[in-house]
Amino acid sequence: MRTNKILLLSVAALLILCGCKRNYSHTEATAGTNGTKTATPEKWAGTAVDSGTIKDGWIHDFNDARLDALVSEAMKNNPDLQASAAKVDQANALAKQAGAALLPTVGLGGQLAGTTAGGTARPQGAGLGISWEADVWGRLGQGERSAEESAKAVQADYEFARQSLAAATARNWFLLNEIEVQQDFLKSIVDILEKMNSIEERKQKIGKISMLEVNQIRAQLASARDAVTQAELAKQEAARSLETLIGRYPSNKLTGQDKLIAALPAIPVGQPSSILERRPDLIAAEDRVAAAFYAEKGAELLHLPRFTFGSGAGINALGDAIAGLTAGLFAPLYTGGEIEAEVEQATAVQKEAIANYASTALNAFKEVENGLAGEKLLKEREKYMSQAAAENKKTFELAQIQYKVGKIDLFELLSHQTKWIGSEMSLLDVRRERLDNRVNLHLALGGSFE
Repeated sequence: MRTNKILLLSVAALLILCGCKRNYSHTEATAGTNGTKTATPEKWAGTAVDSGTIKDGWIHDFNDARLDALVSEAMKNNPDLQASAAKVDQANALAKQAGAALLPTVGLGGQLAGTTAGGTARPQGAGLGISWEADVWGRLGQGERSAEESAKAVQADYEFARQSLAAATARNWFLLNEIEVQQDFLKSIVDILEKMNSIEERKQKIGKISMLEVNQIRAQLASARDAVTQAELAKQEAARSLETLIGRYPSNKLTGQDKLIAALPAIPVGQPSSILERRPDLIAAEDRVAAAFYAEKGAELLHLPRFTFGSGAGINALGDAIAGLTAGLFAPLYTGGEIEAEVEQATAVQKEAIANYASTALNAFKEVENGLAGEKLLKEREKYMSQAAAENKKTFELAQIQYKVGKIDLFELLSHQTKWIGSEMSLLDVRRERLDNRVNLHLALGGSFE
């Protein structure tokens, strides 16, 4: 009985010691990121921008009901996103598992011996067993906190995957629409060339022109038809890519629309420091710094003694559980450098996490600065390309008149037509690039599509 009292007093003393263990805050755990945060400039380096609050729900700014529907479908059916969600469940389960180490373990054991009159086995020596490791120094608690921070990081990864999927869906949709418009334009060129070819063939029959001009127009017509075919191939590939992205079978049944959304007005972009708190990938990187911190602190505590307690009693004598209380102590004296190596590894992982955070932050700032530069420069490019397309069209129309009256030859006419076609196609490219850049800027700023 005296021994049992000593054990109970030991347990009480250990519980008091548990209250003395060090608990670190999230701020302390992420102190390694302070260098990156303090080095963040107060404003963006690009041109003057609206530094107002970043807004969410950017996908609706495009006023495209079909795009909204496609994004919703992608959120429900994209397999990669579903895999990312499963990773969140895995991480949460690991966090629960780490927390379970702080609680007692209760088990039921026994043996079967002999048989009853009915021929069934008869239990013998069955009882309950209880074991518990007192987290005196906080080692198990640090492991739990590390697992919790890791789970938060995976949750942030999932959120970033959702935002990235919405952005990818929008970009693929814009590409499909651009190709639709390009193909319609190229078909109109084929119509023009077919009419020109008919005229040239009639002229050749009555001897006004030679076969040289006829061959030139036929070659141009064949090239235009090939361009339409190339556009068809690109359109099908874009449709299948988008179908795969939203979780459909790539059947090429998805059709775009024969117009590109008009460019949108400027948006508020906040301050550089705001994206450190908004972007899910940066939040995930910070959580991983915290997870590594707690893991390193837990590894440092491996040098200290471990205290374990256990008790067992038969199912018919549960009152003897206290009497059967046992205590154990394990203090590592020599482990061949295993503990030291584990501490070194945990320290290195923490350094890696801090470096990864700095890298992620720099990449995030770069993406925003690129997006801001793109907003300005792509707008200028669209202005210039619009002027070039308009002037080249006028030139081609005047060249048609001059060709009819014999002032220029067919080769020069076709040359003007080629320039007009090229400028129109470039204009469509720039307009789509502006839409893509706006999507990328929203993603870089950490704005949610919802």
